[in-house]
Amino acid sequence: MGAQLESAVILLSGGVDSTVLLHHAARELGRGPLHAISFCYGQRHVKELECAAYQAFLLGAVHTVLDISFMGEVLQGGSALIAGGAEVPSLADLDAEDLTQPPTYVPNRNMMLLSMAAAYAEAHKIRDVFYGAQAQDEYGYWDCTVAFVERLNRVFALNRRDGVIIHAPFVRMSKSETVRLGIELGVDFAHTWSCYRGGERACGTCPTCVERLHAFEAVGATDPIPYARLQGSGFRFQASGTAISDLRSEI
Repeated sequence: MGAQLESAVILLSGGVDSTVLLHHAARELGRGPLHAISFCYGQRHVKELECAAYQAFLLGAVHTVLDISFMGEVLQGGSALIAGGAEVPSLADLDAEDLTQPPTYVPNRNMMLLSMAAAYAEAHKIRDVFYGAQAQDEYGYWDCTVAFVERLNRVFALNRRDGVIIHAPFVRMSKSETVRLGIELGVDFAHTWSCYRGGERACGTCPTCVERLHAFEAVGATDPIPYARLQGSGFRFQASGTAISDLRSEI
């Protein structure tokens, strides 16, 4: 009789980092059964939840989508990611001050999501919760840092019986390193979503689109999701998402 696998809870947004993390937990860490938790918190890019469902089904994970859209009422337009907030900016429009905490920051989001994931884990007698924080997020998101994970775990360590541990295995990795790992694991990136604007095609200019495009470029791969035709930006794309040329030297 083989050794019993150890279960884990994965925060699964449907983006690059959390999707690679799901595959990493299943295929490299040997965790299972996996419990993937996604959140509907009023985000513009709700399309990411379709991708999360696809990836969870692909790996046979138990998938739970929690509706916490009340966050929109709590934040009252205090984030560009929430419907009703300010327009999502292009990365090129952000200045140095914006990058310390950009308009796409959602106040205390990861604290809330991880707290609910920890509650789910404790109720299901699961010790470990994983989320996909990665190093480049540190430019604007304090809740994607090593310090945040360490201090949150100090709080959860106060639990007197069934303590939960938060893991962020990609927290020191760049987006390109995460993409490279995903390629090695055979991740279907066509069923991931990053664009903050939430259109039918990714915009290619918001901060997360630019970061994603640069990551694929850095590893010599083509991002398979469809992008809108871009005018006057760093990249030009066909409707299929295939890069025609890098025009940054011409603009």
